[in-house]
Amino acid sequence: MAVMRLVDVMLSFPYILLAIVIVAIIGPGLRNTVLAVAVLGIPYYVRVVRAEVLSIKERDYVMAARALGCSNSWLIFRTIMPNAVSPVITALSLHVGWLILEAAGLGFLGLGAQPPTAEWGAMLSQSRQYFTLTPHVVLLPGSCIFVLVFGCNLFGEGLRDVLDPRLRMR
Repeated sequence: MAVMRLVDVMLSFPYILLAIVIVAIIGPGLRNTVLAVAVLGIPYYVRVVRAEVLSIKERDYVMAARALGCSNSWLIFRTIMPNAVSPVITALSLHVGWLILEAAGLGFLGLGAQPPTAEWGAMLSQSRQYFTLTPHVVLLPGSCIFVLVFGCNLFGEGLRDVLDPRLRMR
């Protein structure tokens, strides 16, 4: 319950605001941006794991194993966690696109990778003043971000179709 309340507190604040605060405290840079984005992505996975565990623990095969006298640790590691892995992997692959957009947004604001390190968000920020003269300078990093995020989402959807047992029955 305490972990879920902490997760609820983290989710009550705007994501980008917390990311800006974290990066501003620990300093700009690619490593700090990735750290801030990763730490703020944790509540999403905590909620996914909790929902899956609460769903799986009520299924018939878990109740049957409990009736046979299996210990709680056996139930967790042999029954519940293996069945909760595929939704978490799918959620990870779908959430990666969002994390990439957040990192690019922080880079656009100047809190990401510092020059001379190349980063698409920083490239967008630096090239926006040349948009009227040479629009391709802005369109190239923007389209690269779009293609990467779109590809991650397509990969996540495909992975969900492969790993979701409810879709295999059709």
